[in-house]
Amino acid sequence: MPRRTDPIDPAGHRRLGAYLFNRTWDLMAKKRRNRSEDEELLLTAYASRYHWSRVGRPLNFSIGEWQLSRVYSVLGQAEPALSHGRRSLELALRHGLGKFYVAYGYEALARASAVAGSSRASRRYMALARRVGKSIRNSHERRMLDEDLATIR
Repeated sequence: MPRRTDPIDPAGHRRLGAYLFNRTWDLMAKKRRNRSEDEELLLTAYASRYHWSRVGRPLNFSIGEWQLSRVYSVLGQAEPALSHGRRSLELALRHGLGKFYVAYGYEALARASAVAGSSRASRRYMALARRVGKSIRNSHERRMLDEDLATIR
């Protein structure tokens, strides 16, 4: 069987991964989305994750899994949000990605738990995110985490 070659070069995968990641954020930021935009939101997040899977490193994978968790939380789908949140945290811990990414893994799980209606789990993950977040040296990253945690209901 002939071997297929990837028609997209590594730079193309990086460009597409970044473009789709940002497009996902643009869609999430909309105050009102219709059903078609919700579908595009999910598809762009998965497409971004796919392109990063072709050329990225564990950092890119963890961020992509975190974004998928956030998308599913925004869409009110707790189970996939929890699954992608766990994967984001697992990648951050296994690959030593740093406190910022570990804290955001906990943030994803806190948000997904809130969507699932488990305020107890949500509070536990928020406490873990805050504990890890306190030791983040970069003040911008710490502030970003605090602002995101404040949006979890």
